[in-house]
Amino acid sequence: MGVLVSRLHCRLALFVIMAVLARGLPAHHSVAGQFDMSKEVEWTGVISKVDWINPHTYIYLDVTDANGSTVTWQLATAPTAMLRKAGLTKAMIIGDGAKVMITGLLTRDGTKHLGWVNKITYPDGHFYQLARSPR
Repeated sequence: MGVLVSRLHCRLALFVIMAVLARGLPAHHSVAGQFDMSKEVEWTGVISKVDWINPHTYIYLDVTDANGSTVTWQLATAPTAMLRKAGLTKAMIIGDGAKVMITGLLTRDGTKHLGWVNKITYPDGHFYQLARSPR
């Protein structure tokens, strides 16, 4: 009887631990699952902010639309660990406040002002290829 109770307690404890861990994990989707690989676009604007966070770094790009209004795009990219491994820092991505050109992907569901970064090109011509282009 003692062995049976002990096994039951172990299984119950394991179940509780797994349930707690599963609840704490954020949902994560593949790039191809969330972004349309056939809709690569270009944005030109000024990087106003970089959220150096996981599971993805976010770059905020202020873009002037056709009406002259500024629209801020939230553009996801690789995790911070991958960017650091490539030798990049938050300051390097922000640059000096000049206009940059970013190529990337639009969302599959049409969410406004949300995208994925493939490449950032700076005015002096240097660039960071953060993801493979589907083209």
